[in-house]
Amino acid sequence: MRSVVPIRAASLAVSGRVDFLALLLTGPDIDSTTFPSMDAPYVIAAVAGYFLGALPFGWLVARSRGINIFEHGSKNPGATNVRRVCGKGPGNLVFALDALKGAAAAGWPLLGWRNAADTAAAHDVTLLAVIGLVAALIGHSFSCFTKFRGGKGVATAAGGFLVLMPLPLLCGLGVWLATFYTTRYVSLASMLAAIALPIAAYFFKQPTLLIGLAGAIALFVVIRHRTNIVRLLNGTESKFVKKPATSSTPSSQS
Repeated sequence: MRSVVPIRAASLAVSGRVDFLALLLTGPDIDSTTFPSMDAPYVIAAVAGYFLGALPFGWLVARSRGINIFEHGSKNPGATNVRRVCGKGPGNLVFALDALKGAAAAGWPLLGWRNAADTAAAHDVTLLAVIGLVAALIGHSFSCFTKFRGGKGVATAAGGFLVLMPLPLLCGLGVWLATFYTTRYVSLASMLAAIALPIAAYFFKQPTLLIGLAGAIALFVVIRHRTNIVRLLNGTESKFVKKPATSSTPSSQS
C-alpha cells in the first residue's frame, strides 16, 4: 500500500508538468470577457485631457509678439499676465483659449461615449469628463511643452465647469465680479470664486463627484496662488487699475 502513494504522487507531478507545458505552448484558455478593456476610456480621457491642457496658448500668443512671457511680469503664462504684458486683446484671447481647453477636455468624453451603446453601460461618462478636466488642469499647470511650467488653472477650470455644471459656475462668476470690482484684485477674485464653486454646487444639488471635484480644484487654485496670498497679506499685491492713455496698465500678478 505504501508503494502506491509515491507512484500516485509521481503521476500527479508528471501530469502537472504536462499541463504547465501545454499552458506555455498554447496560452491560457481565456475568452474576451476575462480581462475587459474597461480602463481604456479612462486612460484615453486622461491622456487627451493632459495634452489639451498642456497647449501653451499664453506662451504662444506672447511669443507671436516677440515676448517670452516667462521672463516678463509675474513670469506666468496665464491670461492676466499676458494682458498686462501684451495688452487687452492678447490677454482676452489667452483666457478664451485656456477656457476652451478645459471645456474640450471635459466635453469630448461626454459627446464621445454618451451615445456609444457598447461603452455607455460600462463607464460613467461623468467620471470620464472629470478625469479629462483634472488631466487638463495638470497639463495646463505643468506643460510638457514649456518644461513643465504653466498657469494657475482658473480659466481652464472655468471652461470645464461651464460644461459640467453651468449654474454653479455662474454663481462663481458672480463672486469673481463682485470681488474684483470691489477690491480690483484679480488673484483674490479668482480664489474666492474657486471657493464659492463647491458651495454653489452643493446648494444646486450637483452629483457628489462634481462637488468633490470643485472642492479639490478650489484647493488647487488657492495653492497655485500662494505667492499672491503672501503679497495680499503684505499689502504688496498689485491691483488691476486703469491708467491714463499715456501710461501702461498694471495688473494683478495672478
